[in-house]
Amino acid sequence: MQLVVATGNRGKLKEIRKLLDESGIDILGLDDLGGLPEIIEDGHTFEENALKKADTVARATGLLTLADDSGLVVDALDGAPGVFSARYAGEGAGDDANNRKLLQGLAGLELSRRSAAFCCVMALCRADGWSRVFHGRVTGLITMEPRGDGGFGYDPLFLVPEYGRTMAELSLDIKNRISHRGQALRQAIAFLKEQTPGIP
Repeated sequence: MQLVVATGNRGKLKEIRKLLDESGIDILGLDDLGGLPEIIEDGHTFEENALKKADTVARATGLLTLADDSGLVVDALDGAPGVFSARYAGEGAGDDANNRKLLQGLAGLELSRRSAAFCCVMALCRADGWSRVFHGRVTGLITMEPRGDGGFGYDPLFLVPEYGRTMAELSLDIKNRISHRGQALRQAIAFLKEQTPGIP
């Protein structure tokens, strides 16, 4: 089976390939394909964006496509950055700029008031318009400064209380086990196994 993972984010693709390593599924990233239409992520929710990406790529390639939209939801910021997580500091902003803006927005707040969650919605779509969605969520706290050099995005600021470490300080195996994306992807894999004989 071939599965397109509709992301240009190498960090995400690496995590997903790791989780699907023993599934026997042939994973294709967007870099493996050409001539795909540009997708504008203009949805108001993670689910809208995930479905739009997966449906667009599935129809363009004729292949089963998995896409996710995920981001950070911070309680003290009324849910921001939310669907704007990747571009919180502006279009084209990198991880460092986004992290700086997040810390500035929480300046002066003690750790206990920095509750947050990483949320993920994964959409699985076929070219005929069929779709399914899967959800994942992990809660934590936003640290006062970045910690760790693993992961990407807001990982260096996201403290997982059970481990006393940020996502960027955890091994990829542990991160995949507990992360929002890992949760949603395991649901998608379980669904694929139920629907497709021969997948281990």
